[in-house]
Amino acid sequence: MIGLGRRQAAADRDGPTGGSAGTPPERNGSARVSGDRSAGSAAGRAAGSPADDLRAPADRIVFRDVSRFYGEILGVNRVNLSLAPGITSLVGPNGSGKTTLMNLMTGLLRPTQGAIAVLGVPVTDAERLGRLVGYCTQVDSFPAGATGWSFVHGLLRVGGWPEDEARARAAAAIERVDLVEAAGRKVDGYSKGMRQRIKLAAAISHGPRVLVLDEPLNGLDPMARAEMAALFRALAADGHFIVVSSHILHEVDTLADRVVVIHHGYVRAEGGIADMRASLDAEHPLGIQVRCDRPAEVARRLFGRVDVVEARLHDDGAGLLVRTRDLDGFYAALGEIVLAGDIDVDAIVPADDDVQAVYQYLIGTGGEGL
Repeated sequence: MIGLGRRQAAADRDGPTGGSAGTPPERNGSARVSGDRSAGSAAGRAAGSPADDLRAPADRIVFRDVSRFYGEILGVNRVNLSLAPGITSLVGPNGSGKTTLMNLMTGLLRPTQGAIAVLGVPVTDAERLGRLVGYCTQVDSFPAGATGWSFVHGLLRVGGWPEDEARARAAAAIERVDLVEAAGRKVDGYSKGMRQRIKLAAAISHGPRVLVLDEPLNGLDPMARAEMAALFRALAADGHFIVVSSHILHEVDTLADRVVVIHHGYVRAEGGIADMRASLDAEHPLGIQVRCDRPAEVARRLFGRVDVVEARLHDDGAGLLVRTRDLDGFYAALGEIVLAGDIDVDAIVPADDDVQAVYQYLIGTGGEGL
């Protein structure tokens, strides 16, 4: 487990699940869409370059030409990423490689090929990595009979924190996830949402700069989701790196600063959602829903003014869907239509500038498999 003492993380295995508490300290960008889907065989691959050889900046999480195979089975292949501070969401269906990337990032797996560094620290350096990273896995695994308090406090003590500081850090982390009243109860009796929160408390208890969170909002009620999302945003605003995976695409839209789309072990696109959407304009013109009282007249005027690819009237006769490659021209023309005063426009809503649409265009599915 990340940071549970000064042991070297075991290679080629999935680590224990749950949160992590690290050892105490010693006393972008634009979107990229990839079409490379070729897969190499595990047989005959050259040994990966040591992670120690990666000259990585101290303010990025860097993957350089990283591949991971399980025998002949592809985990991830040819991954090149440079993640900046803020909230990055890994998006993809089950089996796409999201958890493999997270386990590689936290040193629980070693790459078959390539190199990874977290804030300039190679993932082969387990002790230094443990101080930087907190990992909250999707699967639950707690010591038998553990209470919420003993789980978080025990991880800190095993990680080398003195008793007084371990107690103070455990109390602060548990309070931050709003589990103070339940801290003395056995984790076996916790709800799914409470187990998620106590794992998160363990992950943040040692004050890491990087949080790696596998489905952290899974099982939480709407209020708890909102509270956790607010916590992630606060941490990101303080300069932390938050890497989350989620199968709930509308949560990604509201939470993430940038998205990494993974499919069959390959990174298909990365960047801000708006940037990724813009990079697809040529093949998939932007859609805008316009609710108004005279949709046919709006369509007629727009076709005469801007590069409108499609205008489809709504079945209820109270609006239309417009697709255009000239978004600025569209809004300018629509503004003139509104100012003319003879058409009442009630709403203008982008139809496909969210992660659901980007995923559908890139992968060819609406995200049902996520």
